[in-house]
Amino acid sequence: MRKFLAATALTSAALIAGPAFAADAPQTAQAPQSADTNGSGVGDIVVTAQKRSENIQKVPIAISAVSGQYLESRGITSIDGLGSIAPNMQIARAPSDKTITQISIRGSVTINPAVTWEPAVGLYLNGVYIAKAQGSVFDVADLERIEVLRGPQGTLYGRNALAGAVNLVPRAPTGKFDMAVEATYGNYNYAKGKVVLDLPEWNGFSVKLSGQIERRDGFIKVVGNPNYNSINNLDAKSGMVQIHYQPAGSKFTADYMFDYSNHDERPDYSQLYSVYTDHSVYAIFDPKSPSYSNIPLAPYASTTRQSTTSIDGNPEFEKSEVFGHALILSLPLGNATLKSITSYRWMHWSDSTDLDGSPLPIAFTARNTRFHSFSQELQATGKALDDKLNYVAGLFFYSEYAATDNPQSFFFGSANYLSVYGQHTKAFAAYTQADYSFTDQFKLTVGARYTHEQKDIRKLLVANGTTVADIQFGDIPDAKYDSFTPALTLSYQANRDINLYARYARGFKSGGFNGETNIFFDPGAPKGCLDGATELCHPYKPETVNSYEVGVKSRLLDGHMVLNLAAFWDEHRNIQLSVFTASGAAASEVLNAAGARVRGLEAELTLRPVDAITFHGSAAYLDTKYESYIDGGVDVSNNRAFPHAPHYTASASLDARLARGNWGTFSVSGDLNYTSSYFTFPYALTNSQQTAYQTQAPAQLFLNARATVAQIPLGGTTAQISIWGKNLANFKKPDNFIDFGPSFGGLTVAYFPDPRTYGVTIGAKF
Repeated sequence: MRKFLAATALTSAALIAGPAFAADAPQTAQAPQSADTNGSGVGDIVVTAQKRSENIQKVPIAISAVSGQYLESRGITSIDGLGSIAPNMQIARAPSDKTITQISIRGSVTINPAVTWEPAVGLYLNGVYIAKAQGSVFDVADLERIEVLRGPQGTLYGRNALAGAVNLVPRAPTGKFDMAVEATYGNYNYAKGKVVLDLPEWNGFSVKLSGQIERRDGFIKVVGNPNYNSINNLDAKSGMVQIHYQPAGSKFTADYMFDYSNHDERPDYSQLYSVYTDHSVYAIFDPKSPSYSNIPLAPYASTTRQSTTSIDGNPEFEKSEVFGHALILSLPLGNATLKSITSYRWMHWSDSTDLDGSPLPIAFTARNTRFHSFSQELQATGKALDDKLNYVAGLFFYSEYAATDNPQSFFFGSANYLSVYGQHTKAFAAYTQADYSFTDQFKLTVGARYTHEQKDIRKLLVANGTTVADIQFGDIPDAKYDSFTPALTLSYQANRDINLYARYARGFKSGGFNGETNIFFDPGAPKGCLDGATELCHPYKPETVNSYEVGVKSRLLDGHMVLNLAAFWDEHRNIQLSVFTASGAAASEVLNAAGARVRGLEAELTLRPVDAITFHGSAAYLDTKYESYIDGGVDVSNNRAFPHAPHYTASASLDARLARGNWGTFSVSGDLNYTSSYFTFPYALTNSQQTAYQTQAPAQLFLNARATVAQIPLGGTTAQISIWGKNLANFKKPDNFIDFGPSFGGLTVAYFPDPRTYGVTIGAKF
């Protein structure tokens, strides 16, 4: 507790060093500018975090939002560019992949991106659920804002929003002609083109088209390989069609959205980082094969980021094709609004990767994933009792099919596996939330959600031509889960500028089957289960959290400063831990062995002393502790690492307009993001040949900056030109790892952030 109180003081002191809060409101009718009479100060931000439009300062939860202006000024079009946009939030690329994310909020994360695993953070595109980590890096050319809700959101967002939710909100059609074009060129032959076109309203229809294309050479030069000369390149295109329809004289609206994203590139480089000192990888794997003993991997290992490599001839690629349809129907009826949200999403994702980072064929894997999902939500929102009561109620149905083919080859082709797994999921939920204002100051919010879901599994494992297991859909009893996730919030509006709240919420992350398993021996298999399917006969349990949070939201200095503080205490049960075993096939074991206490402090600051200068800052402290961790019947809670849970995160950003004239405006912006060291796997801390310290990511510090001349008169339009740089300090240390463990002689590969990049962007608005 003393450490916790000390951290409170430290976080408060760190406020000046801390971008998580938008300074300028989106230019829409729902997001007015600051109410200050002189037109200056921090603008209001309107969010839909609770299924209705509200000023972010009135929403009694920890929520961060950044405006389209902030995102546009930094060229952010997907979640992997967000950095430390919110306190106690970390977004990392999954090892070896550029279109898969590991999103961690308040110490909760899903490490394994397999399609039979569920994320800990819910990702949404305009309120439509994006279910899987694979393919979660997709571009949206014109975003209005991004909302980040921290803490469990089980009541309104449901399953797999255990740690929080992220909602990407595209800018809606305006019904007026507007066109923006943009072209970018940078080092490594980076090229990007973007177009946003708004068409005039016609017979109640408003249409908007947007899209972009990006290409870049690889960061890592490949020598001695005739198939390609570099890896870690970029080749992506995306597009979106939005149609808004409102009949004349009617309040009924229909909004259709189609989004498409396609990546066809070579993956992140798996750099060989270390091996055990004897370097005899294959001898450990199979001591009866002396011809492959003592493979000399050590000369290829390096703990320093490399720019040149030599890898074997296996194909290297990562392909992600994703599209989605969404139809939102809305009908106001008096003080209520009825809404239907229908969506269908489809994904085909595949990769092929040399996982040992050397010219020797030690570890090769490939994945081919097919996925589609359908969801239907019926929702009612409204007011009653002289507007003292606000309510939302809804029904939600979701179904998905996901399958992966995963061929693997190790040690010069002497060990070959084919792992095939698939899953059907169906989920149904009913939810409601209501807040009642007892007085102008006191408001009570009560909500609850009931979820029922059902999953089945398909698993085929072939080892060196021999079928180890062939389990079809229906061979194993379905996994069924029921969850009740309530929430209770009491808020107190001390005055027009200060809002205090206390909140309890319960979160739920779905259980299921470990499709990657290679464990097929279970003498005590339950009746109706195939003999030998250990992990499949005993699906892992859902993870739950009880979260307690207090916070204050304030507007100070006559509206020129916004300061928000939050403190939380979370109790997790049945934590789903993915332990990468690399024993036989490259697979992970799923453990529900842990319970934990997670507590922390968060602060966000926005300061706008004058119209021309805006400062954003955030700082966070996170303290994690296993209360129990049973491994092999022994409690090892004091000797296991908490993955992707840095103790400290902080960020600072500055936007300043330095000059203005009839020639346009000149402005600069800069972002500084800090993350303290963190573990990447839940391994032992001591007394083990494989420890978590071997794959601990060091502290990180990233600096980005941009200078822009905008509103340049150009005939009947305006133009702008920007010079920008990312990772200007050229941070070179690894941020993620794969540790293959003793079975592979301690073979560990590392993944590094992108090196320093810079370029120029030219755009015009018509």
